[in-house]
Amino acid sequence: MDFQRFRVTPGERVLDMGCGAGRHAFELYRRGAHVVAFDLDADELAGVEKMFGAMRLAGEAPEDATARVVRGDALDMPFPDDHFDKIIASEVLEHIPDDMRAMRELLRVLKPGGHLAVTVPAWLPERICWALSEDYHTAPGGHVRIYTRAELEAKLKATGFRVRGHHHAHGLHSPYWWIKCAVGVNNDGHPLAKAYHQVLVWDIMKRPLPTRLAERVLNPLIGKSVVVYFTKPAGKGSQAADGEKAGADTTSGEGAGRETADAV
Repeated sequence: MDFQRFRVTPGERVLDMGCGAGRHAFELYRRGAHVVAFDLDADELAGVEKMFGAMRLAGEAPEDATARVVRGDALDMPFPDDHFDKIIASEVLEHIPDDMRAMRELLRVLKPGGHLAVTVPAWLPERICWALSEDYHTAPGGHVRIYTRAELEAKLKATGFRVRGHHHAHGLHSPYWWIKCAVGVNNDGHPLAKAYHQVLVWDIMKRPLPTRLAERVLNPLIGKSVVVYFTKPAGKGSQAADGEKAGADTTSGEGAGRETADAV
């Protein structure tokens, strides 16, 4: 996420939908937002909640900022209409069979005039991963589709959002995942995979000039993720989401009953 383009100001309500391990939620908290980290995975949320507590104790976030975790289903989120100023949905829509229902939920809970940032795996790097490894995308909870940017934008525009722009990210990460797919996605001990992983850790921790320059060149070509920014038009309520809900099935579309959303 480029926080120069997706500016978060202190006091804003921000949802990290499908927060995973919480990387974006932690940055939102540091920036003074009232953060909700939302996910279906209770184990991930337990780790995020512990980190929020550690950040509070360490004074890493402003005193008037808040952060909490909520467990629930992206197809039926336990939040009021028009509730959040901003929403991040990072690397989550590609996991959801009924992605447009999830998009309608994003529209419903975002305030009119609010901003949404969505990231999904970029088409070319993802297509190569699928070609190299069946295990990469067939594991339970794995990726169910490969988006083109045009498809992602068209679906969210059809939902009611307006497109504000896009960019690519993590150009250094694509070769790592191609290596992993070639040698076995669970083979973390392979020498080539280990060596490349060390380069990525060095880049993340130190941000040296050579890797920053390399990523700047690689991002438009083989960036692992595409990031697209949207707005909910001012004055647009959640009628589309409400209409969909009136006739919606109450299941998640994955064959299992929806778990009742609850705060963790």
